[in-house]
Amino acid sequence: MAQAIKREQEVVVISGAHKGKRGKVLSVQKDERIIIEGVNLITKFERKTQENPEGGSVDREASIHYSNVMSAEKYDAKKE
Repeated sequence: MAQAIKREQEVVVISGAHKGKRGKVLSVQKDERIIIEGVNLITKFERKTQENPEGGSVDREASIHYSNVMSAEKYDAKKE
């Protein structure tokens, strides 16, 4: 991993279905995947519980491989 991607850092997706989207890194996982705020949303279906008596569907971020993202400041510098 040449440049470390850390939590709270702003990144840009550079390849894949979500190319061009920006977001803040929510978490970095051990298997070289990261979760970015507002990118790669999936629909999860939750059971009825006491906290959530309605149950239903919730949109959540899914992980993306770190090689598909670039630091936002590095991306902006490259565009100029």
